[in-house]
Amino acid sequence: MRFDEFQGFRRRQLSASSSLLDAAETNVYRALAPIRPQPPTDVATVHRCDLARAWLRRFELPREWSGHAMVCRGVRHGLGVLFHRMHAEDAQLWLPGDVYPVYFELARAAGLEPGSYPTLPAPALPGSPASSRPEYLLLANPSKPLGRYLSDAECAAVVSWLRGSPRRSLLIDSVYDLGAPFAAGTRRLLDTGRAVLLHSVTKGWLWPRTFGVVLLSPSQAAWAEAFRADPPTPAQLHLAHRLLIGHSDVPQRVVDELAARAERLFERLPDDVLGAIPTASRTCPGNYFFPVEIPAETLRCEHGVLAAPISVFGDNRWPGSVLTSLGDAFGPTPAATR
Repeated sequence: MRFDEFQGFRRRQLSASSSLLDAAETNVYRALAPIRPQPPTDVATVHRCDLARAWLRRFELPREWSGHAMVCRGVRHGLGVLFHRMHAEDAQLWLPGDVYPVYFELARAAGLEPGSYPTLPAPALPGSPASSRPEYLLLANPSKPLGRYLSDAECAAVVSWLRGSPRRSLLIDSVYDLGAPFAAGTRRLLDTGRAVLLHSVTKGWLWPRTFGVVLLSPSQAAWAEAFRADPPTPAQLHLAHRLLIGHSDVPQRVVDELAARAERLFERLPDDVLGAIPTASRTCPGNYFFPVEIPAETLRCEHGVLAAPISVFGDNRWPGSVLTSLGDAFGPTPAATR
């Protein structure tokens, strides 16, 4: 069942049974709407170079990297630009098959035919021999619906994959990393000098398709002009500056609210279902995706819990499903009526 099909199925199931626990909501913007900062009402000119430096400061990255920090309109926009450049190079692209179907839509729109690898129950990197073509591996850290950061061993496996060919590079989607600085694993992969980092205000500030940064590796420096030719609007730049500077506390508020929601979810789950959630997913800051090795149908029919089947996220034969903590049942308790 793909995403749209599942949304219709979910609505029907919830309408048919008021006792069914909805642990399949995926819209974080709706769930956390009260936290989202309001757009500025004034008008100001903000330069991309200033935003790039502000972003580097926030995430404790070297100031001298500002020439490689390309300002864009978010991760989707950044990937679209990158994928078109890869097509021009006749590159091989590897995508996680069960994370975000839009990755494949963007790649095919750019003329690429990507390969895939699974991330559940754990990431399994492509095992094909090195190609004479440039190769790019896209990974997310933290990854959803895996619901956690890459482990030390998994990061070592990625580094080993890179060492298999000098023509291999990484793309790291860090949009779900709500902390500062970025996770140790992400920094370790950046230190290889062969990784492109993508980030945006989409999750931390709850403003999708507004502002992001693509931190190019030295070998991709020639791609900078494609980003300079397709910038965000002045209004988007002004909003981004307000978010980064005036609302710097919002990502932590998002983390705190998601932690509270996760606890409310855990309190409502049967013990055997709760025990099936990996500890790393249960304890990952800012996480709201919780994989369980129990089929969605079993959760619904035997436990009264509506979960998302893995097919919602892409292609994977893993038999488990994914719980989320974004449903209304896990939100803040309404104030008592006087």
